[in-house]
Amino acid sequence: MPTKSKSLRRTLSSLIRQVWTENMRLKAAGLVTMTWGNVSGIDRRRGIVVIKPSGMPYAGLRSADMVLTDLAGRRRASGRNPSTDLPTHLVLYSEFPEIGGVVHTHSTYATAFAQACRSLPCLGTTHADYAYGEVPVTDVMPPETIREDYEVNTGWMIVRKFRRLKLKPLECPFVFVANHAPYAWGPTPEAAVENAIVLETICKMALLTFLLDAPRSGAGRLRQGISKALLDKHYLRKHGRAAYYGQKKTGEPHYGNL
Repeated sequence: MPTKSKSLRRTLSSLIRQVWTENMRLKAAGLVTMTWGNVSGIDRRRGIVVIKPSGMPYAGLRSADMVLTDLAGRRRASGRNPSTDLPTHLVLYSEFPEIGGVVHTHSTYATAFAQACRSLPCLGTTHADYAYGEVPVTDVMPPETIREDYEVNTGWMIVRKFRRLKLKPLECPFVFVANHAPYAWGPTPEAAVENAIVLETICKMALLTFLLDAPRSGAGRLRQGISKALLDKHYLRKHGRAAYYGQKKTGEPHYGNL
C-alpha cells in the first residue's frame, strides 16, 4: 500500500501535468494569441496552486515549467515567475471554495463583450446548458484600484459582482472583467477550460444573433433573453438535482432483452 506522502506527491504530479495539458488545450482551441492566457489548478489539501509561467511561449512549454505557489503567492520548487494574473486566481480560489481550476484568456469574442463593458443575456439553450442566466460584467475599476494591487483588485471586482448578484460561482462559471477580458472557472482545470471554450462560443453566437436581429428590433428584443421556463429546463436537466443529461457511471452497460 502506498504511503500517504507518496500518494500526495502523485496527486500533485497529476495536477501539474493536468494544468500543463489544459494550458496546451487552451492554445489548441484557438483561445490564446501570443502568450495571452493562463490556466491554473489547486490542490486544496496541500494549499498549493499550479499555474503557467509568465510570458512563456506555448510552443516550448513543458509540464516542468509550471509554477507552484502557496495561497499567499509564495513560490514553491520553481525558479520561474508565475503568471502576472496569479493574484487574481488566488482571490478566486480563496473566495470560491467550490472551484478547482481558473482560466484567463483574451479570446476574441468574449473580450469584445468585456471591452464593451456589456453583460451577455441568455439568448438560447446553448448558453442555458452552462449558465443559469446572463454572464455578468464587473464594474469599471476605479483608478486607485488599478494603481496598486491591480491583479488582486481584479479578483475582488469579480467576487463583489457575484456577491451583489447573489450568484453562485458554478451557476455561472465565467465573467467579463470590464475593459479587460474574460475569466472562467470550474471544479477542475479541465472543466475550467471547457467553460472558457463555451464562453467564447456563446459570445460569437450572441454577436451574430444581435447582428441578424438588429434590422427589425435594434437588438432590444433580445435583452431579456429566453423564457425562464426554457432556461430552467436546459440548465436543470444538466445541473439540477433531478438532472438526466449524460450517462450514469454504473460500470458495464446493461442491455436487457434486446
